[in-house]
Amino acid sequence: MAKVLRPFYEDVQAHYDLSNDFYQLFLDESMTYSCAFFPRERMTLEEAQLAKIELSLSKCDLHPGQRLLDVGCGWGATALVAADRFGVRVVGLTLSRQQHVLASHRAAGRRDVEFRLQGWEDFDEPVDRIVSIGALEHFRIERYGAFFARARKILPANGRMMVHSIVHGTRETLQDGQPEVTEELIAYMKFMAKHIFPGGQVPPREAITRTAEQQGLRTVHVESLRPHYAMTLDAWAARLQASHEQAIELVGADIFDKYMRYLTESAYFFRTGHCDVVQFTMVPAAS
Repeated sequence: MAKVLRPFYEDVQAHYDLSNDFYQLFLDESMTYSCAFFPRERMTLEEAQLAKIELSLSKCDLHPGQRLLDVGCGWGATALVAADRFGVRVVGLTLSRQQHVLASHRAAGRRDVEFRLQGWEDFDEPVDRIVSIGALEHFRIERYGAFFARARKILPANGRMMVHSIVHGTRETLQDGQPEVTEELIAYMKFMAKHIFPGGQVPPREAITRTAEQQGLRTVHVESLRPHYAMTLDAWAARLQASHEQAIELVGADIFDKYMRYLTESAYFFRTGHCDVVQFTMVPAAS
């Protein structure tokens, strides 16, 4: 790992390497740690996470034998579904040591799925498709140009990429006459930056599409999942609260309290429209 990137890697690891056992208390069985998708009523969290993964992968136009790069693969759920349901070969990248250990265990003995403890900066191999769910928020906006340039370099002319990211809300997403900025929102953002996602940065959606275009990637489809993330966060908070004794044993009361605040306040701000989560489907622009 290049020295210049070590602080960034450490910020990511500070969150995701907290404890696999802790995350298992509130995530679903697949350990998917991103916005679920609830297209039907009475779906379980696990069903909704699988629906989100299938929705995401459907936008990649996958075909058997293709090679898919999963940037920010987490504990491996998306990569495993891609290989099982679409017959593709997958390389998943994570910066979390604990995620890498568990994901690699899940893929043990498979030749179609490989998980690497590696950043996208060090990946320079040709792939047919790229999927990235919930990783862009950790890169910081000044690094988007390098990220999209690398993506364009390793994709073929008929390649495809799906990026799923939390973004700022807009006037259009604000609900019930909410002001664009409130004291509560500022306090929430400071809390998240200090205690939950150090080093992270939530972008405006145009920062993503504009930078991708500058690097030769054209956005062909945009879809917001904002209300689905509020529902996901509600489910996580309820599961964590129900396991509060185990959580405190694993990580202590202070971290438990911070995570409960993170999950409940995040759900609130996705409902108000101050926060949004969007899937961007991109293709290489014609030369």
